[in-house]
Amino acid sequence: MRVIILGAGVIGVTSAWYLSQAGHEVVVIDRQPAPALETSFANAGEVSPGYSAPWAAPGIPLKALKWMFQKHAPLIVQPRSDLAKLSWLARMLSNCTPEAYKVNKARMVRLAEYSRDCLQALRDETGIRYDERMQGTLQLFRKEAQLEAAGKDIAVLRDGGVAFEVLDVDGCLQAEPGLAAARDKIVGGLRLPGDETGDCLKFTTSLAEKAAAAGVEFRYNTSIERLLVERGRVRGAVTSGGHVTGDAVVVALGSHSPALLGPLGLRLPVYPVKGYSLTFPVRHDEAAPVSTVMDETYKVAITRLGDRIRVGGLAEIAGFDLSLPASRRATLAHSVEGLFPGAGDVSEASFWCGLRPMTPDGTPVIGRTPVAGLFLNTGHGTLGWTMAAGSGRVLADIVSGRRAEIETADLGLARYLREGRRGGRDLVPVDA
Repeated sequence: MRVIILGAGVIGVTSAWYLSQAGHEVVVIDRQPAPALETSFANAGEVSPGYSAPWAAPGIPLKALKWMFQKHAPLIVQPRSDLAKLSWLARMLSNCTPEAYKVNKARMVRLAEYSRDCLQALRDETGIRYDERMQGTLQLFRKEAQLEAAGKDIAVLRDGGVAFEVLDVDGCLQAEPGLAAARDKIVGGLRLPGDETGDCLKFTTSLAEKAAAAGVEFRYNTSIERLLVERGRVRGAVTSGGHVTGDAVVVALGSHSPALLGPLGLRLPVYPVKGYSLTFPVRHDEAAPVSTVMDETYKVAITRLGDRIRVGGLAEIAGFDLSLPASRRATLAHSVEGLFPGAGDVSEASFWCGLRPMTPDGTPVIGRTPVAGLFLNTGHGTLGWTMAAGSGRVLADIVSGRRAEIETADLGLARYLREGRRGGRDLVPVDA
């Protein structure tokens, strides 16, 4: 089968790898001159199955109101309104119940745990290297209330068989000695020893090279204009380089996926949630993080990537705005300088932002659509790097007609189609 993949970020490239390994002819199309130059470029570096959780959680509406008046807020909602944003926000808020949170987190952890296993197997198979470390994630709490609230996450981790450790202050410093200077700022932590870290850009670039060597065709500097659909079946895509045809098409365009699907009557509830990162060299190894520390107060991840530190996080709902406000840089700097003072010179940091494709329930959309031959692998939010290998493997199994190794029924488009039928909205497909 000839499969066209739209998008060469980490999701598109892992999909290409697994589809090629399954024996398909694969063509990847992207508007950038190389892979992983948009959202995959400088993310936080976490491969964190245990920390996989939806932003839609009990208490978030009240927290969001408080954050509006906080200098270093982890969530910013720009006042500019559009119907897509308002609809997405309403649906996200509807998922902020204990019942929805438990369901959403459980399926996210299921996919993320599987993805971590797939990544390990892929690393062993290919010998790929990307500044990887396998030393866990430490979710750090500055307040007792945060430690107490972690109980709901611990219950889901326990139910899912995910290893975890609840640590006091001394335990946190044993796991991350560089926190010694910030001892008086923390009250405890939740450590997830099975989590990993690594540079997503390096991984994606290296895997794309291996995929190309295995026969995958990459067409860069090529804009995607629309999908080709005839009698209810996708036939390919119209691009700036002409028509590209195939037996199946996989849309892995992140936040840009809804615009491509809209003309087909598929209103995909994926909205861009902007994230930021700083990257700077380690100056004093003993003061730097060993792996990843998640600063729960600011929703900022501080990750060791080789001889660099990556500080990533925040969530800004601002549409497709790619500006770099100094205030967001200040929040990232405030977090890392408060926890790891002297680890490096933040003034030397490169400052970046990317648009995470977020669904209202936090779970990505992977699998078939009502249009024959058209598949989705998008909507991973802040967890694209964490879920990439597993998502690519699951997608390849579905396209190939094979039974996936994990349950996938609740990962697909069907959950939104059912919702649309109940409410008379969303994802109403038409023949094109």
